[in-house]
Amino acid sequence: MINWGIIGCGNVTEVKSGPAFSKVDNSRLVAVMRRNASLAADYARRHSVPRYYTDADKLINDNEVNAVYIATPPGSHKDYAVRVMKAGKPVYIEKPMALNFGECETINNSSQQYGIPVFVAYYRRTLPGFLKIRNLIGEGLIGRVRLVQFQLFKSLSENEKKGNLPWRVIPEIAGAGHFFDLASHQLDYLDFLFGPIRKTVSVVVNQSRLYPAEDLVTASFLFDNDIVATGSWCFCVPPEATRDSLEIIGEKGIISTSTFNYDPITVVNNDGRKEFINERPENIQFYLIEQIVRSLSGSGEPVVSTGISAARTSRVMDEVVKEYYKDKRQK
Repeated sequence: MINWGIIGCGNVTEVKSGPAFSKVDNSRLVAVMRRNASLAADYARRHSVPRYYTDADKLINDNEVNAVYIATPPGSHKDYAVRVMKAGKPVYIEKPMALNFGECETINNSSQQYGIPVFVAYYRRTLPGFLKIRNLIGEGLIGRVRLVQFQLFKSLSENEKKGNLPWRVIPEIAGAGHFFDLASHQLDYLDFLFGPIRKTVSVVVNQSRLYPAEDLVTASFLFDNDIVATGSWCFCVPPEATRDSLEIIGEKGIISTSTFNYDPITVVNNDGRKEFINERPENIQFYLIEQIVRSLSGSGEPVVSTGISAARTSRVMDEVVKEYYKDKRQK
């Protein structure tokens, strides 16, 4: 039985991940930690978790806990992950894996040193709809892939307009801004489809001037086989301009869907137009957690999202924003 503990039982754990730990066979959630005792107790009560802590080390050293999920903001991922592995326990980390690629390397070096596996919550690698896209490409429905295009445009939140900044736009906590939080999913998925990115070119600015992080990014990426991807991310558009699109264009057709809205997957080629469901499970991390549990239970099943693959995504994101943050991070 894999007995999980969670460090940082915030919003992401309420539906996306937390309940899945007790729904997967041979797995259960036995302890949670949050610095606020009343919030930790409330979470434990609502999710039927036997124990809660306000001290991470007490959860890490809980004898019943034999695997730990780190669901805090990225700024604390490295320190918690190293402490968990030093205690001899596998670690599952929320994405992005850490503040930057250097911290990812520290985590992976500790994994090698202690002989403990690291997994990262890039769950699109296991979702049926996104696996369907991979299969459609593999079946040759659009021929050789030429170009990938994606756009993600979102409006400023009311809190951002008022200066009540969420941690996701505070680089010291998040690594960068919304780009790190959201584009990480898209870039990791492209890594899953086409392998590591070979070259990156980008333009990064802050147009709203409401927080220190970037709010507009455009970037192009080169993969093996001369596949090119281009992306645009803007987090200060009016509501009428919000969008979420993903297009994979091949020599014989095009696959279209979205990354976050789970729009139907459409294929248009010489045979016409086909549409497929893009399933969104109730607990969206279920399939990845299930894969991790099977692996830890000795099934031999490989896990598709590891510290190694996740570090590649962090390396690419660092490359995208490096010019924007070069002077800021030297001060």
